[in-house]
Amino acid sequence: MERFADGIWIADGPEVVAAAGFHYPTRMAVIAAGGGLVLWSPVAPTDALRAQIAELGPVRWIVAPSRLHDTWLQAWRDACDGAEAWGAPGMAGLQVFGEARAPDWGDGLSAALIRTAIADEVVLYHAPSGTVLFCDLLQQMPPGWYTGWRALVARLDGMTGPEPRVPRKFRLALRDRAQARATVEDLLDRPVQRVLMAHGTPVTTDAQAFLRRAFGWLLR
Repeated sequence: MERFADGIWIADGPEVVAAAGFHYPTRMAVIAAGGGLVLWSPVAPTDALRAQIAELGPVRWIVAPSRLHDTWLQAWRDACDGAEAWGAPGMAGLQVFGEARAPDWGDGLSAALIRTAIADEVVLYHAPSGTVLFCDLLQQMPPGWYTGWRALVARLDGMTGPEPRVPRKFRLALRDRAQARATVEDLLDRPVQRVLMAHGTPVTTDAQAFLRRAFGWLLR
């Protein structure tokens, strides 16, 4: 685990294999908020990772920002006694984010929901560090990550390239384009300094300009 920004630490986890053999690198964020820690997009809870997190403080919330990121959620629930488990709509057995429903994090961390036909996603904004956290809506697989026909599909979908992008499948799957645009515009009104994602290289410079490029198709 490494420090990413004030109040945020990140840990990369093992690959996740999805449909048709596509595999994804995964990343978890540990966020200081509300007098405790938030585990966002949890990866496998190794002994070493659990020990590092225990040194930072108590885990009070575990967040699966989409239904595609709950593989290790239960393992962390078992490891963090009393932690609240939250997820996007459509995830059973968790407290669910909604239009006006989120954990009591205080002013330092806020959540917004973007709905797609693939998987609804909870986008977080960490005010103390100016960091936006995306789960699957922004992706950038490493060069050579896929081979053969999967490499072609990934390139056409926008999963690979010189910087993170919104894959075409998620653009087409938006349930409410106006609401998604309003969410992105709200983020652009904030002093965003960094963009962190589960599948891609974090953006740590010119984050506002990056978001305008990544979501230019939506803002037009």
